Amino acid sequence: MSKKIRVAAVQAEPVWLNLDKTVDKTIELIAEAADRGVELLAFPETWLPGYPVFLWSYPVYEQRPFVARYHANSVTLDGPEFTRIREAARRHSIMVALGFSEKQGGSLYIAQSIIGPNGDVLLHRRKLKPTHAERTLFGESDGSGLTVIDTTLGRIGALNCFEHIQPLTSYAMSAQDEQIHIAAWPCLGILGNFPALSPETLISATQAYALVGSAFVIMATQIMSDGGALEFPAADGGPTPVYTGGGGYARVYGPDSSLLTGPLDPTQEGIAIADLDLASIDLSKNIVDPAGHYARPDVTRLVLDDRPQQPVTRLQDEEGAQLAPLSDEDDTENE
Repeated sequence: MSKKIRVAAVQAEPVWLNLDKTVDKTIELIAEAADRGVELLAFPETWLPGYPVFLWSYPVYEQRPFVARYHANSVTLDGPEFTRIREAARRHSIMVALGFSEKQGGSLYIAQSIIGPNGDVLLHRRKLKPTHAERTLFGESDGSGLTVIDTTLGRIGALNCFEHIQPLTSYAMSAQDEQIHIAAWPCLGILGNFPALSPETLISATQAYALVGSAFVIMATQIMSDGGALEFPAADGGPTPVYTGGGGYARVYGPDSSLLTGPLDPTQEGIAIADLDLASIDLSKNIVDPAGHYARPDVTRLVLDDRPQQPVTRLQDEEGAQLAPLSDEDDTENE
């Protein structure tokens, strides 16, 4: 028997470099989605505290004021901001795929967490390798983040931005029988007409991911308004030089690469909603299953090291710190 699942992709503007206010907006979007019957809501890449557009706008030596603010407004997993979002997910009984800048010690990471409808963290991962200019701000991860998890909604995985054009990365996800994929992106088109980073190219890469993996893909994107562009001002006080307006292209694709949502204007905030039938994946994989009947492991195969890596290895056995389940006392937010 087929089961319908309602999912949604966020297309919205963060409150740039303001963690508290963006958390407020996150909780409002969670409540809106839940009211509309959404069971899984996906947020863009580094939604908290907004994608660091300054990385592409100015030379590194001119970025220091932005870097300081970005560190100060990044998320710690044990901090009150992340707890508030977990509480909101539990209060509204909705699964949330959150993209954020994670701070650990003196380092930042492009992170994603899938939070279950009971507030538990089902998956936490970091971008395997930041893209181009992102490497001046963010650290790398390891193969443990290339993970597809079993949930009440299906087998779910997540990647950030240009991770979708790495063929071995996408193959690692497909080989784990991924059914629903979170594709988190920043605002598209911030580099103008540069073809490799154009909205058309990045939309095509996301659609191709759905086709190749025979998976539903939830594409979440940020937008940038005229006022938002002034949060990263040029020397003359004008907007960031890479601002082109809008940048929102949230949508959902089916496992045959079909578009399941109506278009939102690139400057319009909203959530793109689709109802998924996981049974349709079988029809798509009947044609092409790249890690199944269409594979040739005798010719080509992937070696995946998905063990967590740590910079320090202690001789004594120690259990890694775990995020504690939410207690009833933690749920302090009002409806």
